[in-house]
Amino acid sequence: MKINVTVWNEYVHERTEEAIGQVYPHGLHTAIAEGLAMDDELEIRTATLDQPEQGLPQSVLDTTDVLFWWGHKAHDQVDDELVERIARRVRDGMGIVVLHSGHYSKVFRRLMGTGCRSKWWELDDKERIFTVLPGHPIAAGIPESFTLPVEETYCEHFDIPTPDELVFLSWFSGGGVLRSGCCYHYGNGKIFYFQPGHEAYPTYYDATIRQILRNAAHWAAPNGNPPMTYGQHDRFEN
Repeated sequence: MKINVTVWNEYVHERTEEAIGQVYPHGLHTAIAEGLAMDDELEIRTATLDQPEQGLPQSVLDTTDVLFWWGHKAHDQVDDELVERIARRVRDGMGIVVLHSGHYSKVFRRLMGTGCRSKWWELDDKERIFTVLPGHPIAAGIPESFTLPVEETYCEHFDIPTPDELVFLSWFSGGGVLRSGCCYHYGNGKIFYFQPGHEAYPTYYDATIRQILRNAAHWAAPNGNPPMTYGQHDRFEN
């Protein structure tokens, strides 16, 4: 059975800034979706902020196994009620992959329960990403380390809860370091935060980045187990 993936993007930079539109002429969501679509086990659709119900009506959320989230300029435009519906779906088993500046989205801050801030600068630094948990499914086929020629620097301290699993750690040529690939379990669902993906750089065309995102979709997908039951219950043994 295929994994149903929805790639959500606010789709603002690409339509309002010419330089960004040249890097991602069809939107970041399209580039992300194209990389995911290389895996025949993933069924991909995209959604954007300007669509009815901000692209994520309940019918879409209910049929999404893994939600990818990219946002930056329009965090405050996302409806609080939608944030709560997403959080409930993650709690109930939907996976979510939060990308780059999505760390400060309402959705990620709601799920983390912290400020989710870091230091940052945008000075064309090189980023070296280290695989620090090589046995993890998201790291399958990924080298010990690899570089991105340019990326926006995010730097510790990163105000997030201690990850359940830290898969990737990044170093930037300007001296910053960041926990850049973080896994969490939230109720019955899973969360993966992945830092690379600044809108001004062609990060989502990189083959290794695309492999990581495909791996993340598989890891975050529901495992098929029946839902847990809660509340008053018969005793298991007499």
